Amino acid sequence: MPLYVVMLTFTDDTEHRLNVRPRHREYLKGLLEAGKLHESGPFADDSGGIVIYSAADVAEVEEMLANDPYAPEGIVESRTIKEWNLVFSRNS
Repeated sequence: MPLYVVMLTFTDDTEHRLNVRPRHREYLKGLLEAGKLHESGPFADDSGGIVIYSAADVAEVEEMLANDPYAPEGIVESRTIKEWNLVFSRNS
C-alpha cells in the first residue's frame, strides 16, 4: 500500500492544541493498530509535525485527516500531502 507524508503546521493557540492532543494521539494510536499509520511525531519546536499514512490513495488520507480530532478543533493551520517512496528503513 502506498505511503503518504503529511506535513502539518499548527496554529499559534498552543493551550488549545495541548488540550486536544490526548484525543489526537489516541486517534493516531488506533490508526497505528489498524495498520494505517506508519509513523508520526511533532517537530522539536512544536510548530507542526509529520504523519506518514499507509493508504490506498490521497482521498483516504484526506478522510483520515478529517476524522482526526485536530480537524474540527482548527488546530492545523496548513498541510501538505505527498506520496512517498520509502527506499531505506531501519526496519527493512
